[in-house]
Amino acid sequence: MFASLPMYDRPWNRDQHAGFWSLIRDALRDHGFAAPETLDQDTDPMAGWGRSDLVLGQICNLPYRAVFKDRLTPIGTADHGIPGVRAGHYRSVFVVRDDDPAESLADCARYRFALNDPMSQSGWGAPLATAKGVGITLRPTIRTGSHRASLAAVASGRADLAGIDIVSWMIDVAEGGATRGLRVIGQTGTSPGMTYVTAGGADPAPFAAAISDAVAALSRQDARDLHLHGFVRLPATDYEFDLPELPAYSA
Repeated sequence: MFASLPMYDRPWNRDQHAGFWSLIRDALRDHGFAAPETLDQDTDPMAGWGRSDLVLGQICNLPYRAVFKDRLTPIGTADHGIPGVRAGHYRSVFVVRDDDPAESLADCARYRFALNDPMSQSGWGAPLATAKGVGITLRPTIRTGSHRASLAAVASGRADLAGIDIVSWMIDVAEGGATRGLRVIGQTGTSPGMTYVTAGGADPAPFAAAISDAVAALSRQDARDLHLHGFVRLPATDYEFDLPELPAYSA
């Protein structure tokens, strides 16, 4: 059995993540489902999503749409309480250094873009669509591997611009270190947030009930720390939009 919820896991909120999982785990067991005692912290997400013994995972909507749509059972998404965003959806923010003269994304036509991963909706798919909408071309010059590493790349001057999942941004703003010296100059459109999934062919209803009950059972402090305000089941049509083209590196 395997379970992993890696997307917003940080060293300073790991205890809250473990507590959240324990609530889900116990609710699943109460419904007659076997569930692992603890979350896996080591398996690469792409490998985890492909495991036949996946009990619960969390996937970005881009790899879900591109690779796993017919291999996983979607359960629902978290409501992160993002202002101006429909529950269960999210967006990205465009980030530059504090001393950068850019006032909007339109000012960033020749900026070096820090790409976390080409299979990231928040770090590539949504920023690419938004850039096209304002008539500029994103220029990925570095692949960082994570949103926090993209923040570090911009802060250090190795890149000039990054698209950051707004939930990651809110978590890192609360912690303080990763966002120091950076500011937001714009935002993308919205799309489904990180989606809870289980192995293909499963009935999502008991999993949805377990997650919903776990969110409701969180303490106020843990809910604030994890930015969890509720749980939403989205229609399949919310995931029906075009895949982005793969980035061409200019470095």
